[in-house]
Amino acid sequence: MMDMRWRRFWAALPLLAAAAAPAASQTKASLKLDLAAARPGDTVMAALRLEMKDGWHTYWRNGGDAGAPTEIQWQLPPGLSAGALQWPAPEKYEAEGVYSYVYHDEVWLLTPLRVQEGTPLGTAALKAKVSWLECEKLCLPGAATVTATLEIAPEARPSADAPALAEWRRKVPPPAPFPVRAAWEPVKGAERPLIIEWQPGEGFKNPDFFPYADAGYEVGHPTEVLAGAGKDFKLRKTVKASAGQWPAKVSGLLVAETSDGRAAAWEAHLEPGGGAPAAAAAAPDAAGNAAGVTKLTLGLLLLKLGAAFLGGLILNVMPCVLPVIALKILGFVHQSHADPWRVRKMGLVYAGGVLASFVALALVVIAVKAAGRAASWGLQYQSTPFVVVMTLLVLLVALNLFGVFEITLGGGVMTAAGALARREGLGGAFFHGVLATALATPCTAPFLGAALGFAIPQKAPVILLFFLTIGLGLAAPYVLLSWHPAWLRFVPKPGPWMERFKKAMGFPMLATAVWLFAQGVEGLGAGSELWLGLFLVLMALAVWIYGEFVQRASRGRAGGWLAIGALVAGAYLFILEGRLRWRSPPPTVATAGIIQTHPGGIEWRAWSPEAVQEARAQGRPVLVDFTASWCLTCQVNAKTSLEIPSVKQKLKEINAVALLENSRRKNAQVVAELNRHGRAGVPLVLVYPKDPAKPPEVLPEILTPSLVLDALARAAK
Repeated sequence: MMDMRWRRFWAALPLLAAAAAPAASQTKASLKLDLAAARPGDTVMAALRLEMKDGWHTYWRNGGDAGAPTEIQWQLPPGLSAGALQWPAPEKYEAEGVYSYVYHDEVWLLTPLRVQEGTPLGTAALKAKVSWLECEKLCLPGAATVTATLEIAPEARPSADAPALAEWRRKVPPPAPFPVRAAWEPVKGAERPLIIEWQPGEGFKNPDFFPYADAGYEVGHPTEVLAGAGKDFKLRKTVKASAGQWPAKVSGLLVAETSDGRAAAWEAHLEPGGGAPAAAAAAPDAAGNAAGVTKLTLGLLLLKLGAAFLGGLILNVMPCVLPVIALKILGFVHQSHADPWRVRKMGLVYAGGVLASFVALALVVIAVKAAGRAASWGLQYQSTPFVVVMTLLVLLVALNLFGVFEITLGGGVMTAAGALARREGLGGAFFHGVLATALATPCTAPFLGAALGFAIPQKAPVILLFFLTIGLGLAAPYVLLSWHPAWLRFVPKPGPWMERFKKAMGFPMLATAVWLFAQGVEGLGAGSELWLGLFLVLMALAVWIYGEFVQRASRGRAGGWLAIGALVAGAYLFILEGRLRWRSPPPTVATAGIIQTHPGGIEWRAWSPEAVQEARAQGRPVLVDFTASWCLTCQVNAKTSLEIPSVKQKLKEINAVALLENSRRKNAQVVAELNRHGRAGVPLVLVYPKDPAKPPEVLPEILTPSLVLDALARAAK
């Protein structure tokens, strides 16, 4: 902790430097807007752009031992108001034991500007007085007046600076989506050590904590790293209370470095000694039930289990599972004239594959909850490596159905996925069950969301029971058909047509691979399309070589294996690990401002609890859509019942606000909101009445236009 005499010295240094240094500023200031035109009721993101000369820097909201933060005084016309300043994550800068938090080269400091309802149309002149401290070896105070013009118009129009503003918005640290714990250690004189523990996941190193400035206490800037390897971080910071009162809350940024050297930061509000982790379960009541968890009774349990079984049954006709249904039809054709006991055994083994997969999913959910993180349905599709592996697996199945490579009893790893997909033995039946489960999870069927929303907050045995029940529902039709072989007489007899049908069944699998490819690209980030596509092409080439030069060749197989090994190793090491860094994809950042997911569609705004409260305080109805690109049910709902002209017109008629939560990886806050409304995952569509005292209406998982329009009409009353 810095002595107060040093603090006075460093505080006086800028004034001494100002007297001796040239008057010319080393920093250029300008004002940027993400909208050239905005409507009444819109929020415009403004950015103060500071461009520093080489070697010079300005300061973050906490300047550290020797700095001072940039200040903005807005001078706005009537009808516009400024929100809180948003700061991108800074660098930690140390010189001879003096620590500060700085920006080099360039920084965009962001401020949301609200255009009030009823603001007259026309041109609005925006002005702000800005002051900063700029330092190299010496420090100089800087000041400027920045201006911009904004057109208030019937339709919003983005500015030329919108892409750059969006990029800087992604640099503003989001709330920490993982558990964070803080605890005091015994007081040491006038100081007290603070222990901070957090788990950002794999692929991070060099943890630190950048504190916000506070008049009531001071957090020392040196950091003692107690655990900085693996996925568990533990730090010690020293806190000094200004008036001897230890703070109940300490706020700041948790920062780390990714494996490829990129900086990552998350905002955290620590509550030492009494604060719960961000995603921790609430304390149990006297009966042992966790807060927010529905008390379990036998009648309620049976009712919810029935809903889980029905949900699993309906999954069979959801678009996610259709490719596997095609494979099962082919299997029924093969089995229709086989020994009845063999057919029954195949059905039971298929069910075993489904149930084993649902047990695995349940164990993942239980483990995620035990780690203090937020669990939800379809959480594996929020993992980019899982999506990439599934894309490759489904592509291999499609190529096998097309006949690119065939089944051999001695086939190794290369043929495993495709061979299992076409085998009619026990291994093939089990694999079909696993594949059906893996492809079913991006969909949510009627009854399923409510059942899972009830189950996931419960204890581990209840979670396992519900997942097994869903699996029974998914497997039931095939077990029933296999147990009554006479019902299979409707299928044609095996013949040459089956080869054509088999190849035709490859196309649904190929379509699934294309959809998974799109999800993989989204998770890997911009520019990954070419490299992920090239990886899949190389893997397809490898299996073609296997089919042509290993399986069907009478000689020269060693050369084929060498080519396959080179292709697989090169594709993995150069593309997946080198170019895509697939195990540590870029973090997702919540979208802000106006969001249009369909051309000419609804103009959404980013969901947050504050956005809901603000709209309800204005007496406006609110439509909220919790969705994700990997959720097929969500996409069907959007195309058929949300992003349609009648709903857009209705929203305009009733002056409703449309809020969208479409992040790929759902953080603890989003999962908690889903659970609060009885859902374990997306989709969740809410309609809030304009009366703030009334609760929201939760719409069903599967929407129709009339359901949405009727709910909006009720909300406007």
